[in-house]
Amino acid sequence: MTFASILLLGFVLGMRHATDADHVVAVTTIVSRERSLRNAAFIGALWGLGHSITLFLVGGALVLFRLTIPPHVGLGMEMVVAIMLIVLGAMNVTNAMRRIEEAAGGRKSSPDHAHGHEHAHEHRILKGASLMQLGRALVVGIVHGLAGSAALALLVLTTIRKAGSALAYLVIFGVGTIFGMMFLTMAMAVPMAIAANRFAQVGRVERAMARATGLLSILFGGYLAYRIGVVDGLFSMHPQWSPE
Repeated sequence: MTFASILLLGFVLGMRHATDADHVVAVTTIVSRERSLRNAAFIGALWGLGHSITLFLVGGALVLFRLTIPPHVGLGMEMVVAIMLIVLGAMNVTNAMRRIEEAAGGRKSSPDHAHGHEHAHEHRILKGASLMQLGRALVVGIVHGLAGSAALALLVLTTIRKAGSALAYLVIFGVGTIFGMMFLTMAMAVPMAIAANRFAQVGRVERAMARATGLLSILFGGYLAYRIGVVDGLFSMHPQWSPE
């Protein structure tokens, strides 16, 4: 296999890597209220950028210095991802409930005021993604890169011997991940875009999706935490861990 074909394979695998279950769940909590395909793509790109930065720094260090990660450390990095999913889900559910209370209070006080508030909220979303969304996407991508860096470095070490070529592979893999997540987040934004065009009460759809994705993230994060902590034995004397 030529080096060019290896890089092409890295790009394809990077795009596929973006669709891993924990990645999809995490990003869904961020774009669950996004109506703009452009904004969704930008959020996905930032997630992929953060993810790629961590993969290159951590994975690159492992490749260059031929380091190995102890099982407790590897499982600990994966546990951080599980905790992050739970936190993201809780934030989505809490924010959705707060918006429900605000909407109910606005309807009781003044229907015209509530409608104006909803219109202003819609205008803000259509104008651009909030800084909180963008910052959250970048941070979540960086954290997610911790869990995947060991597996990727191990794959590179078993296939590419030259350090320069291995680093190039990491970069191309990261680029593929960025593009894969961009397409994924755009696809996730399509239902909200359709709802915005077809339904007058799109705010209710937003809140329902935020609660649903939040609960999904909490449940999936809890499952990962149980598997890592109990099944794989993070808190035991003899953990069982292999980079995946």
